[in-house]
Amino acid sequence: PTTLTEAVLYFQNPDNCRAYMVPRRWPNGVTCPACGTDHVKFQPQHNRWQCSAHHARRQFTLKTGTIMEDSPIGLDKWMTAMWLVASNRNGISSWELHRALGITQKTAWFLLHRVRLAMQDDLTGGSLGGEVEVDETFIGGKARNMHKDRKRRAQIRQGRAGDKAIVLGILERGGSVRATVVPDRGKATIQPIVRAAVEAGAAVYSDEHGDNWRMDEYEHSMVNHLVAYVDGNVHTNGIENFWSLLKRTVGGTYVSVEPFHLFRYVDEQVFRFNNRKPMSDADRFSFLVRKIVGKRLTYAELTGKTEERQTEAF
Repeated sequence: PTTLTEAVLYFQNPDNCRAYMVPRRWPNGVTCPACGTDHVKFQPQHNRWQCSAHHARRQFTLKTGTIMEDSPIGLDKWMTAMWLVASNRNGISSWELHRALGITQKTAWFLLHRVRLAMQDDLTGGSLGGEVEVDETFIGGKARNMHKDRKRRAQIRQGRAGDKAIVLGILERGGSVRATVVPDRGKATIQPIVRAAVEAGAAVYSDEHGDNWRMDEYEHSMVNHLVAYVDGNVHTNGIENFWSLLKRTVGGTYVSVEPFHLFRYVDEQVFRFNNRKPMSDADRFSFLVRKIVGKRLTYAELTGKTEERQTEAF
C-alpha cells in the first residue's frame, strides 16, 4: 500500500498482514521468540506458529515479542493506526483514532503510546558531526502570561522552567535531530548530553544561553537573539524549525500533555523528522513496522501504577 485508503483495504485481509509483517520482522526467516530456533511450523487454522523445541510458550503469533503483545485489537487496526501516526505530520490524537478505528478512546490512547515506544531512537546512527545546532525550548503554559509572573521569569533566567518542561534539541544540519526532556539548562545537565550526541571537533551553534555550558572540544559560536537571529552562518534556525513542528503537535493535536509523558511525544516527532523526505509515507511506515520488535509497554507501566505498587510494598 502507498496511501491510507490502500492500507485500510490491504490490511483487512489477515493473510496480507502476515505477508507484509513476516519479512520485516523476520528478514532471515521465522524464528521462535522464546528460544530463537528456526524449527517452527505455521498452523493456518490458528494463525500462529509452533516451535519444535519443548519449552514454555511454544506457540507464538506475529504480536508475540512486539509492542502489540497481549493486545486483543486486530492487526488490521494496528497497522492502520501505525500508518496514521507515521504519516501525519502533526500526529493524531487518541480521540481522532478512537473515532476512525471504532475503538474506545482509552484503548486508542494506550495504543498510541505503544506505537511511540517503537518510534524511540536507538541512536544506531552514531554521533552527530559537521555543523550542529543546540537549543532548548519550553513546553507548557502560554508565553503571553509569563511576563505577569516575576518568580517564573527569575526561574527561567536561572535555567529552570518553573511549571514548564524543558526540551533540549541537537540538530545536525542536513541530517537528523536528537531531543530529550531535561530538568534544567545548567552546565551539569547540558554538557553530558551534548558530549554523548556530538563528536569532538564539530562546529556547534547555539543562542546566547550556550555561554553557560560552553565546551572546549567544540568550535562553539553563539548568536544573541536580542540583537539578531542570524549572524552569517551562525544561527539556530534549523532546530527552531523542529521546535515549531513539535509545538504544533503538542499544542494543536494533543492540546494537553502530561509532563510525565512528554518524552514520548518528543520521540514521536523526532521519528517523523528524521525519516522525512526522501522517505514516502509507505517507506516510513515500513521502517516503523521493523521497529516494533523487542519492545513492550504495559498499561501499569504507562500510567505509573507499577511504581505506586513498588512504593506501597516498601
